[in-house]
Amino acid sequence: MFCGKAISATIATHLAGLTHDALPAATRHATRRALLDAVGVTLGATGLGEDAAPYRSHAAAVPGPSRLIGFEATSTPALAALANGALAHQLDFGDTFDAGPAHPNAALVPALLALADARPEATFGQFLVAMAAGSDLACRLSIAAPRPYEDGGWYPPPLVNLIAGAAACARFIGLGADGIRHAMGSALLQGSFPSEIKYDSASPIRGVREGLVARAAVEAALLAEAGAKAFAEPLEGRAGFFPVYGGGAPRDVLIEGLGERFLGDVVSFKPWPACRGTHPYIEAALALRDRVDPARIVRIEAETGPIQEMLIRPQPIKAAPTRAIEAKFSIPFTVAAALIDGAVTLDSFAAARVADPETRALADKVVERRNPDWTRTEAASGSLAITLDDGTLVTHRVMQAAGHPDRPMDDESLVAKFVDCAAHAARPIDAASARTIALTILDFPVDSSAGALTHHLACTAET
Repeated sequence: MFCGKAISATIATHLAGLTHDALPAATRHATRRALLDAVGVTLGATGLGEDAAPYRSHAAAVPGPSRLIGFEATSTPALAALANGALAHQLDFGDTFDAGPAHPNAALVPALLALADARPEATFGQFLVAMAAGSDLACRLSIAAPRPYEDGGWYPPPLVNLIAGAAACARFIGLGADGIRHAMGSALLQGSFPSEIKYDSASPIRGVREGLVARAAVEAALLAEAGAKAFAEPLEGRAGFFPVYGGGAPRDVLIEGLGERFLGDVVSFKPWPACRGTHPYIEAALALRDRVDPARIVRIEAETGPIQEMLIRPQPIKAAPTRAIEAKFSIPFTVAAALIDGAVTLDSFAAARVADPETRALADKVVERRNPDWTRTEAASGSLAITLDDGTLVTHRVMQAAGHPDRPMDDESLVAKFVDCAAHAARPIDAASARTIALTILDFPVDSSAGALTHHLACTAET
């Protein structure tokens, strides 16, 4: 644990001094990949993310320089960040840092894009620097607490994104170390994010929460730019971020290798649009599908640990979701859909599909088998044991779900995912145009205006 009092200053100084040339080549490309994924998922949510509509309406009532992605409306940077951020995690299809777990780019990308629209002088190179630094910081914050954030009743993904996003936004608009530090402090005052977010299975806030984070991050940066002061030690102060939310001083991982190793490089990209915790079970179901007839299945045991329990308890409710967001957080539903359809796609969570009686009947046969040795480190692990009507038992275990850097999605797979998401947008984008946009993001010139990038995303409709 840290004994000194220079943690916030160290991180702020690092962000203020970071340059595009100092980023490793691998980090530059990894950041572009994460941007591509985040933008694609946001576009898909413009057509499928019904819970984000109130946030969009609220933002559109106040015109400004920042675009609402996928629509004609504009708003202020903070409100555009709110509207676009509400879309970013709506489909639960964005990237994840499995070790945290965290979703480091869910609020960060919409926040930076909103500021980019309002700052035409800011380059895409500056955007990449801020995004790489913010993603890295969110990942570090997610694993640096001496006790799990959940033990204090907090929900860590938006909580860590709040601080990291504010720091990154401050860096993007050109603030120095003091400004970045005060932006983190102002952000600390703007959110709490209790674990009730995940416990209320019917609440739409689970999908749109990153909009609140993105708005707060932008406002914190703009306040710091205007001269607002917060705290000298927002992270390590006596009642700062870590003592309040993490139970004490942060672990050394918070600043180990800072500027040399960027944890955003090792995010996992989702092959399936559901909670990351369902992925090993989806993968196991797909692996076993050719060996089982769903009509002959009498029981499916899902091996679980403390992370997965929220995805299978209470079993009767998880087996009969009523909305897409409930189905995305259900091991029984996603396993049943994978076994019946041979795939889990954006269309798997359409209202009619969620209500399908055959899928519900099979989902009702998925039960929990708790592994007492599993801890939070098995967040992306799982196994299935399927018993057939003649007593045959087939099993498959996945200790690291597909999409992890050890089992990565390549660039072409991410482009294909972008194309699929864009086809589901409120203004559908044809495959050829969507592919062009995707390749543009992966190769956008670093000396071009970052705001020019959003021109490719606004109001692009199928012709």
